[in-house]
Amino acid sequence: MPLVPDQDLVLFASSLADDARRISNKFFRQPHAVSSKSDGTPVTIADLEIEQHLRKAIGQRYPDHGVYGEEEGLTGTDTRWLWVLDPIDGTKSFTTGKPTFGCLIALLYQRKPVLGIIDMPALDERWIGVQDQTTLHNGYPCKVAETNALADATLNATTVDMFDPQEWQIFCRMSEAVRFRQFGADCYAYGLLALGYTDLVMEAGLGRFDYLALVPVIEGAGGCISDWQGGTLTFDSAGQALASANPALHAQALRLIASAQ
Repeated sequence: MPLVPDQDLVLFASSLADDARRISNKFFRQPHAVSSKSDGTPVTIADLEIEQHLRKAIGQRYPDHGVYGEEEGLTGTDTRWLWVLDPIDGTKSFTTGKPTFGCLIALLYQRKPVLGIIDMPALDERWIGVQDQTTLHNGYPCKVAETNALADATLNATTVDMFDPQEWQIFCRMSEAVRFRQFGADCYAYGLLALGYTDLVMEAGLGRFDYLALVPVIEGAGGCISDWQGGTLTFDSAGQALASANPALHAQALRLIASAQ
């Protein structure tokens, strides 16, 4: 079993989210340049400044911990503890003034996520998930919905662009089975699932920094999250994620995916 983070680690992770929120809000809806990375995705000064600040803070407090960030990659490959950072999840939303961008902070022990934070700077909302503990939303416990049939469920994904042709066909099959689908929430959809306001999130093409922080948050609220085959999400997963409000709904969604392949 992975080691559970102690309170000092949880408080430190929260302080990282505080710092990231302060920096992102300084730049949000302010004039700044937007550059393109080699994969064509956007990056801003806010992404870079946040990650650099968090890396420095982690290095000073926990010099024996590794860090994997969206902008600067991996340092400390042989460490038991590894921080995984997405300074701004939803940079396209951030650059176009939409408040659904977030900051994702995960702490892994032996490559498995044991602590996760979803922070929404412009919305003043934060989810903190710790292994074997109830997820907190702005300091209060939260719980997933009791929806246990696909026909009654709501389905989310950030964008149609994240799916390859086969994945898109499978997603459309899922869309036909549920009550309705929505797009565009970035990591906020997973927070809303943990609060009980939506039932399914199905995504692909994710980086490690996109999904690892979500695992403790969803599981600590009573939900399920895995890859599309039902496998545990770890540092070594392939980038597909399925989050569901409860085990019964998750099992139905996995069966549909398997039948559609």
